[in-house]
Amino acid sequence: MHSFALVGLLWAILRISVPYVMATLGGTVCERSGVINIALEGILLLSALGTALGAPYGAATALGAGLLAGLATALLYGLLVVVFRGDQIVCGVAIFMLADGLSRFLLKVVFGSTSNSPRLEALVGNGPLWLLAAAAVSTLLLHGMIYYSVLGLRLRAVGDKPAAAQALSVSVLSVRMWAVGLSGLLTALGGVYLVFEQRQFVALMSGGRGFLALAAMIFGGWRPLWGAAAALLFATAEATGIFLQARGLLIPNWLLQSVPYVLTLLTLMIRGLLGQKHSTAPLSLGIPRL
Repeated sequence: MHSFALVGLLWAILRISVPYVMATLGGTVCERSGVINIALEGILLLSALGTALGAPYGAATALGAGLLAGLATALLYGLLVVVFRGDQIVCGVAIFMLADGLSRFLLKVVFGSTSNSPRLEALVGNGPLWLLAAAAVSTLLLHGMIYYSVLGLRLRAVGDKPAAAQALSVSVLSVRMWAVGLSGLLTALGGVYLVFEQRQFVALMSGGRGFLALAAMIFGGWRPLWGAAAALLFATAEATGIFLQARGLLIPNWLLQSVPYVLTLLTLMIRGLLGQKHSTAPLSLGIPRL
């Protein structure tokens, strides 16, 4: 009995980890180029909304609509902060506020409710399992791209020494826009997964995962593999809370919901205690392009 419970918990951790992992990967590739991405939460939310809007036309359309919504949101953010050099923190928060308001508006227009969509029966199937596999593959591919490809070398050069990269005829604007766009696609896969897994869109269903992913990315040292491992840590905290409630333990719901955020503070404190010696943050992170 205990073995089945343990297997169930491990499976729950894997299922819950997908949005965390994908948003962490999205944040990693974006910030490696020197662009802070506070817009991850908004990208998650709008990609989930796009998935729900495309679901009545089939699972493939839902997947495409979700990815397109995430990419469009990321490119809007890139336009604001890379091309027009807007404040990256303020613009990221603005993207989230736009996502919240737009999702409620479109929910009301399309589904007649500002809180949730009806059950999306077209998404019944093995979609979540395939998306879980895609998250694992994406982690490995992104690690290989960043550290073992010319494109990854340019990405890291632009994030660390943009002036030197530009002197070698590398377009800082192009690389950063490309990184923001890829960040949107990776994060969007997490938003798509949320709707495929729940077969429904719920207002603010991103649930702070985009912000927690930033903490996972920092704790992982802006490295895909370590960032994904940190994301699994947050997923473990969430899955354990659900598991304990299912076992009938009388733990206040508010206490369980606060665990990921307390864990976020602890991980950031640990990262701070490690000091600059162990920091691998891009040297030009948050600095507008030349």
